[in-house]
Amino acid sequence: MINCTDAVQRLWDYVEKDLDSQEQASMEDHLALCRRCCGEVEFAEEIRDLMKEASKPRIPDEVSERLSEYLDDLEGSAS
Repeated sequence: MINCTDAVQRLWDYVEKDLDSQEQASMEDHLALCRRCCGEVEFAEEIRDLMKEASKPRIPDEVSERLSEYLDDLEGSAS
């Protein structure tokens, strides 16, 4: 079984599912027994999710409304 140092070194690869099946199993065995590393994984998953959310482009409400109106006009003129 791996120790905490090894688990932390593999943390991001584990979260991103970039480990081979043997490494994945070793991490899961370790996580089944180590509450500290489980917390690290949960934290890493939260950070990953926040980073993904933050990287999504945000359209200002005004632009979104204008775009919707424009698309509605296009649909109306196509009929």
